[in-house]
Amino acid sequence: MSFRNVMQAVALAAFLGAPLSASAQKVKAPAGGKKISKELIGIFFEDISYSADGGLYAELIENGSFEYNPNERDGWGPGTSWKTARPGHSLGMLQVRMDNPIHPNNPTYMRLHTERVKEYYDYAGWKGFGLENDGFDGISVKAGAKYDFSVFFRNFGAAKQVRVVLVKPGQGWGAQPTVLAETTLNVGDAAWKKYEATLTSAEDCTNASLQILVLTQGDLDIDMVSLMPQDTYKGHGLRKDLAEALAALEPKFMRFPGGCVVHGGGDGFWDTYRWKTTVGPKEQRRGLKNTWGYHQSMGLGYYEYFQFCEDLGMEPLPILPCGVNCQGTNGGWNMRTQAQDAVPMSEMDEWVNEALDLIEWANGDVNTKWGKVRAEAGHPKPFNLKYLGLGNEEKITKEFEERFKYIYDRVRAKYPDIVIVGTAGPGSHKGNPDFENGWRIAEETGVDILDEHYYEPRNYFLDNQANYDNYPRDRKTKVYLGEYAAKDKKLADALYEGLYLLGIERNGDVVTMTSYAPLFCKKNHESWNPDLIYFDNEKVIYTCSYYVQQMFGTTSGDYYYGDVAKFEGGDKYQGTSAVLNTEKGELYIKLINAAAEAKTATIDLGKFKGFPSVAPMTTISNASIDAENNFDAQPVAPQTKDVKIAKKMKLTVEPYSANVIRLKVK
Repeated sequence: MSFRNVMQAVALAAFLGAPLSASAQKVKAPAGGKKISKELIGIFFEDISYSADGGLYAELIENGSFEYNPNERDGWGPGTSWKTARPGHSLGMLQVRMDNPIHPNNPTYMRLHTERVKEYYDYAGWKGFGLENDGFDGISVKAGAKYDFSVFFRNFGAAKQVRVVLVKPGQGWGAQPTVLAETTLNVGDAAWKKYEATLTSAEDCTNASLQILVLTQGDLDIDMVSLMPQDTYKGHGLRKDLAEALAALEPKFMRFPGGCVVHGGGDGFWDTYRWKTTVGPKEQRRGLKNTWGYHQSMGLGYYEYFQFCEDLGMEPLPILPCGVNCQGTNGGWNMRTQAQDAVPMSEMDEWVNEALDLIEWANGDVNTKWGKVRAEAGHPKPFNLKYLGLGNEEKITKEFEERFKYIYDRVRAKYPDIVIVGTAGPGSHKGNPDFENGWRIAEETGVDILDEHYYEPRNYFLDNQANYDNYPRDRKTKVYLGEYAAKDKKLADALYEGLYLLGIERNGDVVTMTSYAPLFCKKNHESWNPDLIYFDNEKVIYTCSYYVQQMFGTTSGDYYYGDVAKFEGGDKYQGTSAVLNTEKGELYIKLINAAAEAKTATIDLGKFKGFPSVAPMTTISNASIDAENNFDAQPVAPQTKDVKIAKKMKLTVEPYSANVIRLKVK
């Protein structure tokens, strides 16, 4: 681990802090508190900006299924990310085939015809004809680390010897590559068969590549090439440092798979995300054109998603399509209703079953049709799905309304205990027709939660901290702020988002869930800006907004107190909250000062008992409100110090800072 990564890990640990006591002790909430949601802070994952393949999904080979095509990106094809390898002046040919594939969901594969295998004097020890792949911007490997290689082969004629080599490129013209790891496979089966091996890297390398070299003349079919690090998050195939970055947020739920990914990117309904093709063996999953202009392998599918939720102790919130496509397709955002395709009502039962079968897959026992599928994948115990989202910010047309209600009524009838999340469309602000119609439908149907989305300049969040103060308290339907962010990644944006979240905590009886968006972005593959976490193959960059999200996620509770803390002479640039977690017996006092000068906060702990005389306070701050974390520098990170605690006290709060005090109470 680099010094930079060590320091980032220290910052994360500082924010999480040492346990306030050896064991949690449940306490009774004092009078004067407001009951609020315990699930206010979650995460939203969408495969945007290479968040999955090349990101959270730990697979190191790009286009290992040979399914890339020009429909996804101009110039792409089955050979994208691959090049021929013929050391020793060996000769052969490549042929793209689609007849008799491993599975219809992955129809494309390659046939390797090896004509001549020769070891030439300037390539001593190197020969064979085959393919080479350098992964997603290079394959990054560590000395001594183990990597699981797998591939499907189908042989013709005499058995073949195949050399699999992990190499470091040579330096300079004509230089031979360095062997990092290798194995030799004997391939003789005339039917598709999976071959596996373990490769152990001899040294660190950030730009390795994988060569697959046939050493025997003749024909050999190849498909589903994979190279996975053995060291993944809890052994479940996710990149460890990225998964740990999410775990450190302590999210209470995870929304998945989108976003516009849910309902496709403008090719009718062909590329709509269908969960049933993402839960079986990898070779049987159907890859898709990604809405954001690349390929989704579905290596990170619904099975991995539910497993990850289980690993982090968060609730899954899957989002399913409602029979209409994304409002941004077929001509764009300005075509209004004309751009929206809709499934004929005569075909809507298929989409209803998509929802009903998902619930059975997640919650059914092993004797049910879909519960058996889950068990066969390796998880006999139910996942205990609680939430289900129907639709993602579609324009609320009459076509959408009819199809949403059709699915909603059927799901509600069969599974009345499932909490259903609807949508208020894009731009969820009062006066927007989609917002108004979304709320009308929610009130007509009794939808449990309505998903609001908005991305705004930072001043919107500063000026609208009271946005939810006047929402009706007698509504059955609660609010999920499913996508939001200020439109930059400076400290100012994070502080204003934090002030807005204080208002959401104050209204945690109306707002039940929130999630910043987007979550991930890989360097040089930006589809959206800003994002919460940036990364490349080696490092993870935590934005200022990340640390604010972490501050709220790690200090969630079930009771809000509005009279515990306040700023003297405060204005819209200052905000406070006090949240009690009765399960842990902990009180969290948040103090945000986005002004250029220090401010004094008064704190009254008179209603609480058993608090300590000293407590940790974690601060996110910088002398410049325009500071930001990027690949060149990370000037903003949480710092923790002890502060003296009294029943009534005053505290000087630094300029440009977000702070939280953690207190054990009885």
